Amino acid sequence: MKILVVDDDNKIRSLVKIQLEGAGYEVIQASEAMEALALLEEENPALAIVDVMMPGMDGFALTEELKSFRDMPVLLLTAKGALEDKERGFRAGSDDYVVKPFEPKELLFRVAAILRRYGKEAGSVISVGPLQIDKGSYEVHCGKRTLLLPLKEFELLVILASRPNVVFERELLLARVWGLEYEGDDRTLSVHIKRIRDRLETLTDQVRIVTVRGVGYKLEEIS
Repeated sequence: MKILVVDDDNKIRSLVKIQLEGAGYEVIQASEAMEALALLEEENPALAIVDVMMPGMDGFALTEELKSFRDMPVLLLTAKGALEDKERGFRAGSDDYVVKPFEPKELLFRVAAILRRYGKEAGSVISVGPLQIDKGSYEVHCGKRTLLLPLKEFELLVILASRPNVVFERELLLARVWGLEYEGDDRTLSVHIKRIRDRLETLTDQVRIVTVRGVGYKLEEIS
């Protein structure tokens, strides 16, 4: 499922892109409104995340354009938190309004809620071998057995399972799960991966996490 992110701040676009891709969405980016409108000729995003303060056409005007073009769901993302700004955003047709600085996980919850209202919710279960990874309940099922993982471990497993047999770099996994500003020891990632390995071994021997030395990790299905 594609999501259009429109913001003139490259750092914000990168942060939002990392979080959305980690949740399984495909991200299309634009740095201003006219670029975003041009992309609509080629792409068919399910939702747009739009910054209010942009050069040229602002986010309020872009929201009106998106709504008139194909009634696209819109989430406004902005540093403005005044009540009158929120009112203007909703009058323009936005479906939700998130104020910077924001908690990335909250953004994902709000995106999912909007997509549910429009009947566009992405599939919430990832299947890899005998594993069924339920992103809605945070449960991992294997046959009649169910495993509950701590949040960070579950997020790592979802990312790896979203593209089986594809290697994810350590830096990318750290950014997606702990955020771009994470300054801790990357041994934290190694510890979490080991814990996931140990848990998966109690469920099945058909799926494993493989270390690619010097690069990162991949989830491998063993036939």
